[in-house]
Amino acid sequence: MSAAHEPDRAGREGVPERGPVAVPEAVAVVIPAKDEAARIAATVRAARSIPGVDLVVVVDDGSRDGTAQVARAAGADITRHERNRGKGAAMQTGAAYVARHEAALVGVGNEQPRALLFVDADLEETAARTEPLTRPVLAGQADMTIAVLPPQSESGGGLGFVVRLARDGIARATGWRPTQPLSGMRCLSREAFDAALPLAAGWGVEVGLTIDLLRKGLRVVEVPCDLQHRVTGRDLRAQLHRAAQYRDVWRALLARRAPLRRLLRR
Repeated sequence: MSAAHEPDRAGREGVPERGPVAVPEAVAVVIPAKDEAARIAATVRAARSIPGVDLVVVVDDGSRDGTAQVARAAGADITRHERNRGKGAAMQTGAAYVARHEAALVGVGNEQPRALLFVDADLEETAARTEPLTRPVLAGQADMTIAVLPPQSESGGGLGFVVRLARDGIARATGWRPTQPLSGMRCLSREAFDAALPLAAGWGVEVGLTIDLLRKGLRVVEVPCDLQHRVTGRDLRAQLHRAAQYRDVWRALLARRAPLRRLLRR
């Protein structure tokens, strides 16, 4: 494990000491996906190979290609949004699907809520390497783990404006400065996920999750994972994507009363 935020035993200010919590015994993988037909099959197959995983759910978030059909053929359960609703909504839809699956198994199988492992759809074979994220949660040592990725083999990427906004916003709101605040690969106990509802909209979901859980006194741990994904370029489409990220992160911070004026002066 890498950098961690461990609250005092009595929790953060205004948060009572937590009693015993149920430790999950199995893992459900949730993969939000939009127009990922070219990569989703490899990602699903890799996710299914992770020890402890007994359910992989792909949330087709308004795709116009064959994402859902390809993912189903690779062994995933599918739930769909008819139109694109954004990452935060897709994560909630996937978690709700897992909860319904568990409810249907009461009395016939594992009744303990599964840990939720969120995986980006473009990881392909490297999705199997998210397995270290599950270990602290399954061992009861963390409520949420966040993947820290190595330098990517593909060139590209932005200038870091969104990352700085997210990192500084989390630090000012909670006192903890994450290494990769926008990392989408995360594992949470069901208790932790439910504590963060409703999730922040769109691309602000990771920032909102981190702030909300830390403020509730839950344990957040960063874990190095050797993952490779598609790197966003610097063309017009990529710049529009980063603008949407910046907007959603800003909104997530604003909703949590982060001191945004000071962030703007940095």
